[in-house]
Amino acid sequence: MPELPEVETTLHGASPTLLHQPLTGVTIRVPKLRLPTPNAANIQGQTVINLERRAKYILAHLSNHTTLLLHLGMSGRLTINKPALEKNDHILLQTPKGTITFTDPRRFGLFLHLPTSQLASHPLLKNLGPEPLGATFTTSYLHQALQKKSTAIKPTLMDNHIVVGVGNIYASESLFRSHIHPQTRAHQLTKSHLNQLIKHIKQTLTDAIKAGGSSLKDFTHSNGQLGYFQSQFNVYGRENQPCHRCQTKIKKITQAQRATFFCPTCQKL
Repeated sequence: MPELPEVETTLHGASPTLLHQPLTGVTIRVPKLRLPTPNAANIQGQTVINLERRAKYILAHLSNHTTLLLHLGMSGRLTINKPALEKNDHILLQTPKGTITFTDPRRFGLFLHLPTSQLASHPLLKNLGPEPLGATFTTSYLHQALQKKSTAIKPTLMDNHIVVGVGNIYASESLFRSHIHPQTRAHQLTKSHLNQLIKHIKQTLTDAIKAGGSSLKDFTHSNGQLGYFQSQFNVYGRENQPCHRCQTKIKKITQAQRATFFCPTCQKL
């Protein structure tokens, strides 16, 4: 599933084609993805006045005070000026700068059209935690949020009520950089631990965005290129390979039905 860096990379790639441009053509080829898709006639002719990311959602704010909400799901991607339509190309947005195609083979994505005034109270958005790269994601905030959390820190970091966008890859990588074992109980982490963890979450995500995200299965940039942060992985996907720090073999365990990778020497429980 695309995580925060991949969604941010997608947003940056689509921005020149969409931002401040009128939607001269809107084609919606399926009645439903994860939820029903909107009527194209209500979108066509509007101008995209702003683009932003909230968690793993892309929000395109339109000139008639409505917003397009896009989620890439498990395998979705946006492509600019795709030469030919394929079976899983579900949404096309045309502007004077080009055409954006939303492809989603597994149909777990979202494409919704909502009044902008209702975004803050929408069920998908209203209970989200802070952005990990934002100013409100601080040691004090995280210490308070985790005080009553007896769950392991790794799945806790993937809880969007605590912080958004830190998915499986980047939780594992951030914990490695912070020397924190993924099974450590969240409430047991000291402020010193949390200070390091926040520092490395921010740095890991920033590094991944600079690298264009991680391309493992389906993710590509809007121009078709691959991200390359996977070449910088310290632990993720490296089971039984030597740790880059100490040469201990990387271990893989399952937490909350997700694979977790860590170094048992660098990240002691």
